[in-house]
Amino acid sequence: MNTLKIENLFKTYSNGVQALENINLNITNGMFGLLGANGAGKSTLMRTIAALQKPTTGDIVFNEVNIVENEQKVRNHLGYLPQEFGVYPKISAQKLLDHLAVLKGILNKKERKKQVEMLLQQTNLYQHRKKSVHTFSGGMKQRFGIAQALLGDPQLIIVDEPTAGLDPEERNRFLNLLSDIGQNIIVILSTHIVEDIQELCTQMAILANGKIISEGNPKELVETIRGKIWSKIIPKGQLPEYNKKYPVISTRLIAGETQIRVISETQPDDDFKIVNAGLEDYYFTQIHFVNSSKKK
Repeated sequence: MNTLKIENLFKTYSNGVQALENINLNITNGMFGLLGANGAGKSTLMRTIAALQKPTTGDIVFNEVNIVENEQKVRNHLGYLPQEFGVYPKISAQKLLDHLAVLKGILNKKERKKQVEMLLQQTNLYQHRKKSVHTFSGGMKQRFGIAQALLGDPQLIIVDEPTAGLDPEERNRFLNLLSDIGQNIIVILSTHIVEDIQELCTQMAILANGKIISEGNPKELVETIRGKIWSKIIPKGQLPEYNKKYPVISTRLIAGETQIRVISETQPDDDFKIVNAGLEDYYFTQIHFVNSSKKK
């Protein structure tokens, strides 16, 4: 069983911006979701775990080794797929993966060939192995990114916003691949897309303004707001009025009209209807509470 413990982690950049504040997490084998808006601090946390930058203070312990003090220890067991990764423009997928395997320390030619071919098969790219990676579709590039992240049999994989920009078919294929991988190792999925977490992860945390504001099992977290989310269609011009009167957690346009969702123990007024709460409602509820406490 792999373990990752993050204790009292802070990150403040040289310009004074505090990107992470007192992060504490315990993560074991399986898919762990880190959910937050763009700018919440997710990429900063992923880069810090991957030993690409040092925290200001705090510890990150992977399998009982403090990786803040022993960066190479985590790199030997890490697979990392950042939000964006560059590729050589005129090299085939097979040759590029082989080159990356050498850089990762897989020096035995026979072993390297076997692992490269296996990963191309696993990511459903074997039939495209002789094509240049820069010609791949977005989904194919992400699958190649996972292939390179799996080189060297890592015990910790970090994927940062992996499904952004993918069409529904490619997204499903990619999520199924991640699910298969995350059986016996730690896979941290950092995303702002609620559905990715809901479909894949048994544990999650919500990050906002560099802080963990909620953590737990997605289904159990949703249960805490069941029977408390209400919906109503209103004229768009009345939104400011409703924002003042009720705890509105989210709004969306439906056929040109504005639907609001409110969290309340009781029916706010006769026109509100109870809705089946989901993880997105839970996320917006937590963000609403954070924003409300700021205003006080």
